[in-house]
Amino acid sequence: MVKSSSILSIAIVLLVWASLGEAKTQANKVKPETITCYNRGSKCFLKKVYCPIECPNVQPKEPNAKGCFLDCYSPKCETVCRNRKPNCDGPGAACYDPRFIGGDGIVFYFHGKSNEHFSLISDANLQINARFIGLRPPGRPRDYTWIQALGLMFGSHKFSLEATKTEKWDNEIDHLQFSYNGEALIVPQGLYSTWNSPNNELIVERASSKNSVTVTVPELVEIRATVVPVSEQENKTHNYQIPSNDSFAHLEVQFRFIGLSLEVEGVLGRTYQPDFKNPAKPGVAMAVVGGDDKYRTSSLLSTDCAYCVFSPEKNAAREGSMALEYGTLDCTRGIGGGNGIVCRK
Repeated sequence: MVKSSSILSIAIVLLVWASLGEAKTQANKVKPETITCYNRGSKCFLKKVYCPIECPNVQPKEPNAKGCFLDCYSPKCETVCRNRKPNCDGPGAACYDPRFIGGDGIVFYFHGKSNEHFSLISDANLQINARFIGLRPPGRPRDYTWIQALGLMFGSHKFSLEATKTEKWDNEIDHLQFSYNGEALIVPQGLYSTWNSPNNELIVERASSKNSVTVTVPELVEIRATVVPVSEQENKTHNYQIPSNDSFAHLEVQFRFIGLSLEVEGVLGRTYQPDFKNPAKPGVAMAVVGGDDKYRTSSLLSTDCAYCVFSPEKNAAREGSMALEYGTLDCTRGIGGGNGIVCRK
């Protein structure tokens, strides 16, 4: 039989080992970073807020790991964990062919027409257009369409984000193309690689080494965008009849808006009007909303649609605006993802 003293000695040794293992685990834990909001109009102004234990880093090394985000307009100034890529099931999303989720949370489809442009958002100080690509198989009554490019206008600035055409999809190739104020813009490949305009009016940060970015105009909008092809499964399920020489690379996007006015317009923008009655009813399997004639623009960077209200010269004098926070309600990204957010370790 084993003596009680021997059992006690073994127990002590095991307890010491367990204690050492726990101490080692604690030592290996990453110390949470802090995020500070520098926007003077925020309740979070100059407050240092620690990231959650579950996502201690603003810029995690793993591309698909959730990062730490702070919303300058959050009344509690809380940080949360959030993916950097668009959430196609969240408010402000525009994905698939294309399916939108409005500011009112209602899902609807807007097909538009292939090779034409439509205003998604038109406000006094912000305009966002989309170029649609698509095809119409024989015998079908309408085009199947996807968002291929976005045109962004604010103040006197113009920015475009496009998914380049590719015959065969390759994840190892970057399919994003940018321009700023009429000039081609190069954003170096690499996770968190960032480009800033001269006066920081625009920030473009890669959310992965290729094919995914976050575009931020401080005080106005954050756009998370990823390039994807029409998958074989989607093609089979919906019978799109995608040709073999085109992968129909397109954008999945999610918008987060700051300070939209009462008069905001656009395919998506009108759903942020406080009194908007969405014709797309909850529970309808595929509620299709029209408006081709109201929101069609002559080009990606034009503001000439029938219902466009973009007027930056009048923005300073506008009245009745409301600082409503719409879109991804689960917080904002670390640098430029909302009003004046800067991350510090």
